[in-house]
Amino acid sequence: MSDPLSLTHDDVRRLALALPSAAEQAHFGKADFRVAGKVFATLPAPDHAVVELLPEQQDLLISAEPAVFAPVAGAWGLKGWTKLRLANCDTATLSSALNMAWHNVAPRRLWPGVP
Repeated sequence: MSDPLSLTHDDVRRLALALPSAAEQAHFGKADFRVAGKVFATLPAPDHAVVELLPEQQDLLISAEPAVFAPVAGAWGLKGWTKLRLANCDTATLSSALNMAWHNVAPRRLWPGVP
């Protein structure tokens, strides 16, 4: 990981909305990002974002960067929903996590380069 950049919700928003067919909506009164109607990321608190990962992806990222990633509390965390601490994250890591989450929910027809 490179030096932390003090990322903000604006950074999450910019990177999430740059993904194909991504749209911002609201989820329980908080901003979320969806593709084809499915949530792939949320902004539940000022200091973090949450991304929908597969449990294996979650385990890998938490092992690689425990200061950045942690499972969300409860059953959602067991399903792969993962907290991303913005103060400890750089742009490349955030972009990679958002891309992973986007691919986990986006229909294949939306994947760049897939016919």
